[in-house]
Amino acid sequence: MPTPGTPTGAVSTPGAQTPGAPTAAVSTPGAPTPGAQTPGASTVAGENVPPDPSAAVPKYQSRGRRDPFETLEVREGSGGLTVAATRLTGIIRSNRSALALIEAPDGIGYILKPGDTLGDGRLLEIGSDSVVFAVAAKSGAPSNRVVLKLATN
Repeated sequence: MPTPGTPTGAVSTPGAQTPGAPTAAVSTPGAPTPGAQTPGASTVAGENVPPDPSAAVPKYQSRGRRDPFETLEVREGSGGLTVAATRLTGIIRSNRSALALIEAPDGIGYILKPGDTLGDGRLLEIGSDSVVFAVAAKSGAPSNRVVLKLATN
């Protein structure tokens, strides 16, 4: 039977503690608590086994698409996209920003804002009917400016 002043559920052992004092568990920092388990770990024969890091990493299923989590590398030379080969098809303006609609020779469209890169160039500014790219020159020379005008039909 519990002693008066002992918390409910606690067992009073004569001589073990002062009557009326709460029972407290003492733990050492860094020491595992008996019966406690590391999150994600499994117990084998009473030991905590750390989780396998490769088991928790989800795998991307491409199904023929480009992995959006990998860095897109631009191929240089004849196989890569060049700003000079593209055409400006539209400009979208709002109160805060402007976007350029660029079409590549293969028909793929790109929506760019200043600072974005496309092929061998970086979009510097968007005007009312044109865009300006800084195109990296070969062999360490300063970059060239390429201006694409909005196509009028």
